[in-house]
Amino acid sequence: MALPRVLVLVLAGGAGGRLELLTDQRAKPAVPFAGVYRLIDFPLSNCQHSHVSDVWVSVQFHPTSLAQHLANGRPWDLDRTAGGLLTLPPYRGTERGGWVSGTADSLWRYAPLIRDFAADALVVVSADAVYKLDYREVVDGHLESGAEVTMVTTEVAADDAARYGIVEVGDGDRVRDYAYKPDQPRTTTATNEVFVFSPGPTLDRLETLSTEVGEEGLEDLGSHLLPAQTRDGRARAHALDSYWRDVGTIPAYWAAHQDFLSPEPPLDLDDPAWAVHTRGGRHSAARVLRGAEIEGSLVSGGTRVAGRVIGSVLSPGVVVEAGATVVDSVLLPGARVRTGATVTRAVLDDRVEIGEGASVGGDGEITLVGREATVGAGTELTAGARHPDPDEDEA
Repeated sequence: MALPRVLVLVLAGGAGGRLELLTDQRAKPAVPFAGVYRLIDFPLSNCQHSHVSDVWVSVQFHPTSLAQHLANGRPWDLDRTAGGLLTLPPYRGTERGGWVSGTADSLWRYAPLIRDFAADALVVVSADAVYKLDYREVVDGHLESGAEVTMVTTEVAADDAARYGIVEVGDGDRVRDYAYKPDQPRTTTATNEVFVFSPGPTLDRLETLSTEVGEEGLEDLGSHLLPAQTRDGRARAHALDSYWRDVGTIPAYWAAHQDFLSPEPPLDLDDPAWAVHTRGGRHSAARVLRGAEIEGSLVSGGTRVAGRVIGSVLSPGVVVEAGATVVDSVLLPGARVRTGATVTRAVLDDRVEIGEGASVGGDGEITLVGREATVGAGTELTAGARHPDPDEDEA
């Protein structure tokens, strides 16, 4: 029996404003994670292990940063003569051309292409979460159920639930109520931005909704589409019981790195049965010099450590000089911490330099230092600061 034909659409075009300076010059899915990975590696690796070879990536903001990483899909076995990886940039020339203004709007703009592809199931995923999931397993359950949409769900903290689409699950796996980012969530069961749609009925519904909402626009999937499918009894839930972490904010991004510093991390990124693949770089082995102290940290190839590193993630090319201290922080490629400097509970973007004797961060909020910024010698950048100030250009 032939496998169902599955198309995965990765929505990678959002501005990623909640990640502040980290998305100032790169697409959100291109943000580094756990030293050597990028956020988009997780859904693409899921596609590979799920034996899905037709993957479309919708791009918009800073597309070059993502294109450089995708490398025609080769790391995920998507560089194929037929099918494989296809990037979908904004375009002009038809009534559906133009700048995408939401996830449902994106689906509507690509509807003719999706119809022509004639998939049995359309899997729509975001690229700002860390997780492993067999998309084929979800597709099989969806097709057996006869539902119009299957929402993959996870449990979230009560004080964080208002950031998500929240569902109530009734008898079996039927979704009986859906609320998009409610002020007062009724449950802590959230959609984790993985949806399996029946393409024909869903696209037909989008056409109707587009007419009904008029100039308001379709906006996001949770604005009109998912509530309508739920009201008609056409939505079901698929619970994900394993690790899932949204990293779309600076505190969440930092916290996810802390998860992977555990002696038993929540996901084995090197598991031969479900490895997370990425575009490999050419880096020498990490160099830990005499007198260095490293404790409970991830140290990537190409780094050089002569100082003290505790509970931190060092990406390729990071340098921590003798007498410098890095604690509970995430340092992205090429960051350098000079002699006598201290970095605590901070995220340093690409090629940031912390001058001799400077102090960055501290207890409390996460301190973020933007790409290629220099913190001068002896400078004190307090906890929770953003450097450079993301609002300074508006003055």
